[in-house]
Amino acid sequence: MPTYQIGYFVGSLTTGSINRTLSEALVKLAPEGLEFNEIPIGGLPLYSGDYDADYPAEGRALKEAIETADGILFISPEYNRSIPGALKNAIDWGSRPWGTNSFARKPTGIIGASPGGIGTAVMQSSMRSVLSFLDAPQLNSPEAYISFRPEVFGNDGEVKDESTRDFLRHYMDEYGAFVQRVLAANAPGHIGDEEPDSRK
Repeated sequence: MPTYQIGYFVGSLTTGSINRTLSEALVKLAPEGLEFNEIPIGGLPLYSGDYDADYPAEGRALKEAIETADGILFISPEYNRSIPGALKNAIDWGSRPWGTNSFARKPTGIIGASPGGIGTAVMQSSMRSVLSFLDAPQLNSPEAYISFRPEVFGNDGEVKDESTRDFLRHYMDEYGAFVQRVLAANAPGHIGDEEPDSRK
């Protein structure tokens, strides 16, 4: 099986973020063939079109990290029923300047943890609208809305509950298979490889 490089965003800047804990669990439970690199977002200035003529180093580094990844995983809380500001800011940086959208055709997955019962469902709905506009294919099933319980997740990424561990492993297996499918479909020469129809 080939190895795929997965860039992942943690949507919270909070020290001790439960979504960072979730990210550590997902990396541990991922199938062989996926290698992970976090794409940091905390040092980015607020995006402005004024930067488009001369992107700062932080913006160039972000775009390079997205472009060199085979797939992108978003692991994020929900703020005020939507995408956290720091994560949305990073997405805006990655999509600009106009005509250089770094997210285009990147297979993406969205997952998030919340202390509440809806487990980031509304944030994920907002994110899907943004990613659709950015032409980023999305893993639509299984959906993953994680209600975070501290007794289930260890600080080292250990998941102590078997059913939660099995679900997260299944999610990562499905995401890995999705990345493989999308990249195969986007490979050069994939379209039009069929033998010509002799009846034409």
